[in-house]
Amino acid sequence: MFQLVFNAVLLGAGLAMDAFSVSIANGIVEPKMRKPRMLKIAGVYAFFQFLMPMLGWFLIVTLEEIFKSFSKFIPWIALILLLFIGGKMIFEGIKESKGKQKEEETDKAPAKLTWTALIVQGIATSIDALSVGFTISDYSALRAFASSLIIGVVTLVICLIGLVFGKKIGSKVSSVATIIGGAILIFIGIEIFVKGIFGL
Repeated sequence: MFQLVFNAVLLGAGLAMDAFSVSIANGIVEPKMRKPRMLKIAGVYAFFQFLMPMLGWFLIVTLEEIFKSFSKFIPWIALILLLFIGGKMIFEGIKESKGKQKEEETDKAPAKLTWTALIVQGIATSIDALSVGFTISDYSALRAFASSLIIGVVTLVICLIGLVFGKKIGSKVSSVATIIGGAILIFIGIEIFVKGIFGL
């Protein structure tokens, strides 16, 4: 049991790094974010980090060949999703800051993350966790569930830390927060793609 918990915590910490970076980006964009909203955002990432390994385990146990064929598309999906959201954020940030005085920008309410964008971020940052199904394929359903749950809890904690950190930065760079947040998302998308395709 200790081995399972230890491995799941390590897996969770590794898998949560992309969600951690996105959490920082969201904190930068919304420096006045309240605790319930932080819990909601971190909870969505944690849910997907829990769901993906379970889904991967199910697919590898039941549809091994199909899942192996699909897994090569995972980096492409993450890249497209994060490029889309990041590019949209940069475009909106440039559009909003164009021709506006600094005083107006400080008074303006920060852009809020929509439910749709949050779900897309959750999927994009956790889709590589599908491959964890390979590493836990010999687990029973209960052990696979326990492992996935621990990964989700670790992600929740790490993402909350990321949001707090992002908020601190965001209060200092509020005038270009949306552009910085978008650039971070694009960088993460490229990083996931390069790691997935080239194994770096």
